[in-house]
Amino acid sequence: MHIETTDGSKRPVLIRYRNATLLGTAIVAFTPASLLAQEVEASGPVTVLEAITVEGTGGDDDARSIVATQTSSGSKMATDILDTPASVSVITAKEIQQRGAQSVEEVLQYTAGVTTDFYGSDDRFDFFKIRGFDAYTYRDGLTLGRPFGGVREEAYAFERVEVLKGANSTLFGVADPGGSVNYVTKRPKHERFGEAFVTGGSFKRAEVGFDFGDNITSDDTLSYRFTGKFRDADDEYDYSRDDQKFFMGGLTWRPSDATSLTVVYDHLNRDGVPGSGGHPVGSNFDRSRFFGEPDFNYRGTNRNTVSVMLDHDFGSGLSFSSNARYSDTKTDFGYAYVARTPTDGSTIAGRDFFANDYSSENFIVDARLQYDTSFSNVDSRTLVGVEYNSLSSDNDTYWGPAPDIDWTDPVFTGAPGSLPAIVGTQSDQKTTALYFQQDLTFAERFIATVGLRNDWLDTTQTNKLTNTVAEGDNSEFTSRLGLTYKVTDEFATYASYAESVAPPTVGVEPERGEQFEVGVKYRPAGFPALFSAAVYDLTKKNITVNVTDPFPRQTTIGEVRVRGLDLEAKAELTNNISLTAAYSYLDSEIIEDGDTGNKGNRLAMVPKHIASLWANYTLEGEGARGDMTFGLGARYKGSYYFDDANTAGTGSSIVFDAAFSYKVQENTSLEVNVSNLFDKKHIANGGFGADFYNPGRAVYATLRHTW
Repeated sequence: MHIETTDGSKRPVLIRYRNATLLGTAIVAFTPASLLAQEVEASGPVTVLEAITVEGTGGDDDARSIVATQTSSGSKMATDILDTPASVSVITAKEIQQRGAQSVEEVLQYTAGVTTDFYGSDDRFDFFKIRGFDAYTYRDGLTLGRPFGGVREEAYAFERVEVLKGANSTLFGVADPGGSVNYVTKRPKHERFGEAFVTGGSFKRAEVGFDFGDNITSDDTLSYRFTGKFRDADDEYDYSRDDQKFFMGGLTWRPSDATSLTVVYDHLNRDGVPGSGGHPVGSNFDRSRFFGEPDFNYRGTNRNTVSVMLDHDFGSGLSFSSNARYSDTKTDFGYAYVARTPTDGSTIAGRDFFANDYSSENFIVDARLQYDTSFSNVDSRTLVGVEYNSLSSDNDTYWGPAPDIDWTDPVFTGAPGSLPAIVGTQSDQKTTALYFQQDLTFAERFIATVGLRNDWLDTTQTNKLTNTVAEGDNSEFTSRLGLTYKVTDEFATYASYAESVAPPTVGVEPERGEQFEVGVKYRPAGFPALFSAAVYDLTKKNITVNVTDPFPRQTTIGEVRVRGLDLEAKAELTNNISLTAAYSYLDSEIIEDGDTGNKGNRLAMVPKHIASLWANYTLEGEGARGDMTFGLGARYKGSYYFDDANTAGTGSSIVFDAAFSYKVQENTSLEVNVSNLFDKKHIANGGFGADFYNPGRAVYATLRHTW
């Protein structure tokens, strides 16, 4: 990796200040006069509403339903999904538990527009794309970053996972155009609750977990919550481990019905391995076969996080909210992998060593004012916010040749004495953002949505190998426009335009995206359900690539486009039957590519068709027999290429999953979850020296007690 030394962005300063001025003018113009007067004149007494128990977002009961009605990802205001001019999918705690999802990839794999598991047995990161592009992740609306290269999150920490599809940097800031994933942290509740479980199963897995809380004071002014998960396990290949310690504690203080302050601390420690190291191209080994180095095979994560969430209702439609998070992260990995498969009939595979050490400190805070009012037959919601993000990181990467290995008679040679460093970077990035959102509802039918945001990014990168310093100063303006028409209280249609901008590398123009989308949503009144359909045209420009001529550097070339269709349904048809169904069509194309010769090709790792279906049926108990619930799911992924040159790829595949639960007693259940029920095997990634298979069958049994 090479970072070109530069004295900053070459974009015209006048353009940056023009955009910032436009945003500031819009904030003043659209902010109602009564809101501007709040600081100098009280507009009336505070209106206090009766307290309600909230487990999800906007009053949704995420622990008891797979159908969500509210989201905070479509805007930074809790909003009815029907009123949001974008495609939003919500995976609730109940759906996560029903499917027995253990990882973020498993949580997302039944969601329209989302592709997962395209890196096979590479276990370093969470791998998923939305609408053909890498997704950005957030926690409680605050940036985490790209999952590739980041921390594998613990799904048990979250009440729900919200997926916002398409370009939209106006909401959360710099991001790729395909979409965003927002994790919503479990918080203390107004009541006593809890669960504890033990899990065992495939690959020597032994796991215990708990999630409980209560009021400390009798008037629920002070509440707590403790969540934890501890695992001792292997993975599906030899010389592996998959151990984890996760603990989270939260405290909520409610000095009045108008104010709430929550502090959450969590600790994540993972002791695992990076992956199987791959298998020789064209071979057909068992997934358990390992061709890396047992003595040089580690993947560690140690992260400590403190989150603070404050909400206050001033009354008369004015409220204030703020989220802040500090995290200290250390990760590393090292392994040997199959890098070259001979084509001359030999059984000697070439291997390389690869290692990385990464550490970071991150402080991010977001504060916003919301004002709700009505005039004539128009309802108005105005949001003005500011965000500050300070990230300091240290990244060292090492690579070198490893001894060859005979895959018919493997002999391991041990860890390398040392590895040469190929990247040594210390980075400091500070981002300040100002954003504005306006919703206007006319006659309870037409909803106009406007979003404007400007991000100022100051970056300093020190190349520790060459002792050079590069600095960048970028100002990025993004906008969003949407129009929703509620045909009835159950049926809505919308059209939207949204922009995105990805964080730039110093000296390189940022990648920008834009999307046009139209869609419909239907939520019947007769039973909990949400049906949605959307078509979109998504474009990404200024694609960043590594080039070596005339010297190693990064540069921007080309343009890519994905046009597609998303269909999704979540429904609890009766008390006994529920289902989740999704289908997506993705037509990807490289429009411009400089001189790489890939123009007109499909994007790597993007199938044309993906589909999934999960259904649950509950057989109610009778006499001494308790309730039994049967779940069955199927995931289809069409063929796709491994590279943009479209020289190698894999065929279509379908994988089945299953679940069964039995209510042993009123508050005790036995749950069995099976992923890849028929142990189907296909190549998920390859074409560069090795093949990586999709995960094989895994069976886990859980005994869960709730109160």
